[in-house]
Amino acid sequence: MIKVGVFYPQSSKFDWDYYMNKHTPMLKKLMGPSLKKVDIEKGIAGGAPGTAATYQTICTLHFDSVEAFQAALAPHAAEIMGDIANYTDAQPVIQIGEVKM
Repeated sequence: MIKVGVFYPQSSKFDWDYYMNKHTPMLKKLMGPSLKKVDIEKGIAGGAPGTAATYQTICTLHFDSVEAFQAALAPHAAEIMGDIANYTDAQPVIQIGEVKM
């Protein structure tokens, strides 16, 4: 099992309504059954008291393998990435990790 983390740094624009009701359903539809689970977090605080969260949003996509993720993304990458400007001006950072526990 792998997780694809999509980390959105703090920015001046993030349309939660669009992200939750348009982008995420589109992503689920396009990725199909290869996408096993989606977790979405809203950053509310940093690690030290009184500090802001480093990331305003973290989306975690669960797949069986890197190959499954790449195969699901490849035909739709332009559409998915092109939709980002509709809900944020942040440039997401993507990291893929292997679940160990």
